[in-house]
Amino acid sequence: MRDLAVSDDPAVQAQLDRLGALSLPQGRFGLETIRELCARLGDPQDRLPPVLHVAGTNGKGSTCAYLRAMLEAQGHTVHVATKPHLVRYNERIRIAGRLIEDTLLAELLCEVLDTGADLAASFFEVTTAATFLAFARHPADACVIETGLGGRLDATNVLKAPAACGIASLGIDHEAFLLAPEEGVPLEPLSRIAFEKAGIAKAGVPLVTQAYPAHVARTLLETAARLGAVSKMRGRDWFAEIGETIAYRDVTGSLDLPLPELAGAHQADNAALAVAMLRHQGAVSVSPAAMAQGIRAARWPARLQLLRDGPLTALVPGRQVWLDGGHNADAGAAIARFFGSQGLRQAQPERKSKKDSLPNSAQAEPVEAPAATLHLIIGMLAAKNPTAIVDPLRDHLASLTVVPVAGHDSHAAAAFGSNARAAEDVAAALRSLERSGDVLIAGSLYLAGSVLAANGEAPD
Repeated sequence: MRDLAVSDDPAVQAQLDRLGALSLPQGRFGLETIRELCARLGDPQDRLPPVLHVAGTNGKGSTCAYLRAMLEAQGHTVHVATKPHLVRYNERIRIAGRLIEDTLLAELLCEVLDTGADLAASFFEVTTAATFLAFARHPADACVIETGLGGRLDATNVLKAPAACGIASLGIDHEAFLLAPEEGVPLEPLSRIAFEKAGIAKAGVPLVTQAYPAHVARTLLETAARLGAVSKMRGRDWFAEIGETIAYRDVTGSLDLPLPELAGAHQADNAALAVAMLRHQGAVSVSPAAMAQGIRAARWPARLQLLRDGPLTALVPGRQVWLDGGHNADAGAAIARFFGSQGLRQAQPERKSKKDSLPNSAQAEPVEAPAATLHLIIGMLAAKNPTAIVDPLRDHLASLTVVPVAGHDSHAAAAFGSNARAAEDVAAALRSLERSGDVLIAGSLYLAGSVLAANGEAPD
């Protein structure tokens, strides 16, 4: 499995070409190679500022965004590692608040690739080691690190003693990897996912989680206990009631926190998990005021993002164009809840010119919820379930247009039913729409990245 990337910088592109030639050797799973690679590099993963390590099927990236925003609101400098990137590979590595610069990125990738040339290391192992090197060589007050696939066998799991580990919502995704037959693991699919995610737990370290169905929670708690972690589960060890505010409480007290400005009711749950992680670790202090400020300030692109004025949105003037990279059933359900709700919503500000800076989050005005009927433009990788996004939204759809995901095998229009029509790309799909109704572009983070690039909204 490869995660392709391109760069305008020739030095970076040369290293990305080397990365693109790597893949996970058939049948090899484990941490032995990443451990050897890191050892040759001086074990940079052991020389990081306090780490907050986050896993989950959906919501882990948003949880990382809230952690970063809360820590920065307190005045801390923060390294952040997330994946995948949307437009530029640099988005994966944020050093003390800023995306890694091209020169440093090229140097780090070259160093790691040369060091592990005889190890047959995978794309994920090389990029993880490069991230650890970047973070170990630059000072910061904290690190926020997102897992990739699963957790137990993810390359980031060479971390030995995070300040806290967190697990966001769980669902079925990446089945070929996370549900691969193996002795001694749960057979029920969601319990197996919980087993894999809980594999990031460490002895004596808080494992802070959302609430799950009883059989899933049991697997997670048993896995955490086996690894010696200190389980802190929502509904048992901490609580968050979502209404007009986030009413949070644990044994140390209660907080009344604002709702996020990121769109979607599920974002309050992600913010609550970030709060719980910070409350249950003791390495970095964050005040309730900074938590509240961070919840308002957090931004996470391509997750129910309202696009601003740009070349693509100009093709459908006067209409809201939403973008989401969700590609599994849980993401589809969350998107449907958003578009099916009524009344005013605390979402992103109304579309502004791309040259305008984002408004101060405390001053942002809520926008009216999208119309109940909308046009869906979808592109999904061939390995994903084509019904995952479409089925929950069927009652709201005025039209369904299917586009390819450039550079990847993706579903044709026939996979989405007889009412689906095909377009050669997103721009052509937008031009083909009737003159009324808002628009949702969804189905793949790769597609979302191409949309952001085409509309002039690359993350910074």
